[in-house]
Amino acid sequence: MTVVVVGIGPVSESDVVAVARHDAKVELSPDALEALAASRGTVEALAGDVEPHYGISTGFGALATKHIPVEQRQLLQRSLIRSHAAGSGPEVEREVVRALMLLRLSTLTTGRTGVRPQTARTLAALLNADITPLVHEYGSLGCSGDLAPLSHVALALLGEGSVRDASKRLVPACVALTAAGIETLSLGEKEGLALINGTDGMLGQLLLACADLDLLLRTADLTAAMSVEAMLGTSAVFAADLQALRPQPGQAVAAANMRALLADSPIMASHAGPDCVYVQDAYSMRCAPQVAGAARDTVAHARMVAGYELASAVDNPVVTLDGRVESNGNFHGAPVAYVLDFLAIPAADVASMSERRTDRMLDTARSRGLPPFLADDPGVDSGHMIAQYTQAALVSELKRLAVPASVDSIPSSAMQEDHVSMGWSAARKLRRSVDALTQVLAIELLTAARALDLRAPLQPGPATGAVVAALRQTVPGPGPDRYLAPEIEAAVAFVRSGAAVAAADAALPQPLA
Repeated sequence: MTVVVVGIGPVSESDVVAVARHDAKVELSPDALEALAASRGTVEALAGDVEPHYGISTGFGALATKHIPVEQRQLLQRSLIRSHAAGSGPEVEREVVRALMLLRLSTLTTGRTGVRPQTARTLAALLNADITPLVHEYGSLGCSGDLAPLSHVALALLGEGSVRDASKRLVPACVALTAAGIETLSLGEKEGLALINGTDGMLGQLLLACADLDLLLRTADLTAAMSVEAMLGTSAVFAADLQALRPQPGQAVAAANMRALLADSPIMASHAGPDCVYVQDAYSMRCAPQVAGAARDTVAHARMVAGYELASAVDNPVVTLDGRVESNGNFHGAPVAYVLDFLAIPAADVASMSERRTDRMLDTARSRGLPPFLADDPGVDSGHMIAQYTQAALVSELKRLAVPASVDSIPSSAMQEDHVSMGWSAARKLRRSVDALTQVLAIELLTAARALDLRAPLQPGPATGAVVAALRQTVPGPGPDRYLAPEIEAAVAFVRSGAAVAAADAALPQPLA
């Protein structure tokens, strides 16, 4: 069993994926426990101070001017969590909730938030017991952080609200915690605020999207290569010296992938002589590395921003290294929101190019000898005609999802929070974009595989042929029209699981980059 050690330093993207998707256990390091105890001492020293300290002896947001007497300060923290657990709408995915829980735990263990070691231990215990608080899709404005989603998590620490237990049943939190032997928390000064004032939800979704896009961009190189091969295109344009004339790093990677995938292809060799009239392919074929490469570079930029955020201690107020408790604005989600919005643009564009290649394979005027719609008996059969319709609908949705959320700010908290990031909304739509891109690429792969089969007796290259063979284990080859939706779903699973890229990698000297 994988164990992620959470210390005073940042967790990594791979740590987040391991905990969120693969149920890795978490363990608090000794230095993290020491840092927690030290910063807690600072907060407790200020708890009886006559001078007001935000989050310790005052109300929150627009109510920060309200002084809270000592005897009501535990009630203050509990009331904060109850009132801010105000989400609505569909249940957020388990992996997203687990990611935000780990990221919040990572911030707590920096020792900059002032919570007790016991509080961090309880949050870790929920993760290790596979207890997932019920979080709703709507409620976060991305400033002050992801308040509502994190409040639903904090509510579970109090034994309130609903959770999914280890068997994925929806049960009261108190029932799940008791069954797991986890003692519920009574929050001390500042602890409620420290549990909810962060960008962890949007950051978790950014990290998961980056991991997904790594796979999908390798898949895009694969489907593009299969389509170029199926349509008797040229691979000469992907030559390293031509790509080096424009030294965009992602473009070089994508072109190298396509060269490897098309190497030693009998189909490509069949028309490589001087008699070939196809001297220049359409943009959707010729410029595939430029688009998929730019998408890679966008992911790299997003990862840079995510790295800064992983190294951050986002809370307000924060316990400084020299023992002060100071208000700040680091909870504003703009840096994360911008790159979440940014990633939706290349997701839409890569999908758009994929759909154009699919349409080209189906059009007898442009497919260079393939039957109309790749149908067995055109007219009686429609082949993949409507699969392209599905792609078109998905691409249209992707274009709508590429409209940024972060440009839209609605003031809240009686104008105290008069500018918000909407980063959570950007994250939610990016998840839909990633899912739609997966489906679009799967339909291109399904179509290109059929087209390659129809080029028989000519055979595809070793790598693309291996992908077709792997797909044929669940989806049969060309023939009369069949119920197509299950075959599309099988192709989507083939792409999403990484099996398509794995099949290509197994036939290549080096795996796709």
